[in-house]
Amino acid sequence: MSASRTKFYLDKQNGKVFGVCSGLADYTGIEALWLRVGMILLTLMTSGMVIVAYILIAMMAPAKPRELYTGAEDQKFWQGVRSNPKRSTAEVRSKFRDIDRRLADIEMYYTSRNTRLADEIDSLR
Repeated sequence: MSASRTKFYLDKQNGKVFGVCSGLADYTGIEALWLRVGMILLTLMTSGMVIVAYILIAMMAPAKPRELYTGAEDQKFWQGVRSNPKRSTAEVRSKFRDIDRRLADIEMYYTSRNTRLADEIDSLR
């Protein structure tokens, strides 16, 4: 896949104006409705300076590729990676250690001298 899953994209498919708030929602995992409400409140409080930033983001950010994620679980995983990359790498390492430990246990079971297992295999021959 050539598109980076850790990069910010405009989500024009789900967007209302330019797709900035829906892109931020996709990037952070926060509901787009709350980002839109927050954007409106910030616009009212800052005398419209947020609109300038909004338009600049809309002009500079690339559009989201159509098939960036393979499913909802994949999207949730990458949102977690973007929000806390160190935690995500620690989780992946932990999962690999667990898989490695379980495979070592299975290997030990089958390569150890298990006379009962050997007798059972011989009885099947």
